[in-house]
Amino acid sequence: MSNPIVRSVGILLARIAFGVVFLAHGLQKFQQNGWTGPKAGFEMMDVPLPAISAFLVTWLEILGGIALIVGVLTPIVALLFVLDMLGALFIAHIDSGIWASDGGYEFVLTLGAGALLLAVVGAGRFSVDAILGTRAPWLAVDGTRSAATVGSAN
Repeated sequence: MSNPIVRSVGILLARIAFGVVFLAHGLQKFQQNGWTGPKAGFEMMDVPLPAISAFLVTWLEILGGIALIVGVLTPIVALLFVLDMLGALFIAHIDSGIWASDGGYEFVLTLGAGALLLAVVGAGRFSVDAILGTRAPWLAVDGTRSAATVGSAN
């Protein structure tokens, strides 16, 4: 879409949707029998370092979900979610085929692809990143950075 406002509204809505889903999954892990629930689940799935992995993934999903909703550090958070979903894909879902109803990877593939898209396009104009983009040019989004900034190594 060539209209920057429509594009940024679309990014905003997608960012909020993905952020809410990740936040909900993090809270679900957090509320699941305290830390023993996610740790036990990660152990059953043979996740490496299950206690540490469960802790990190839970907090990534909670704090990262909030970060996506408000659009702060979006490229970094989204890239971490891509890695999270790659882990879920190859550790827990790949052997079950595509359909989520069969334990497959369609949901984690969708979340990972959405996170990848957000990592690439950024948070859009309606975000904390857009405000911070003047001080951290790598966070600048859409029309908030000049062509000179985009083409430079700074």
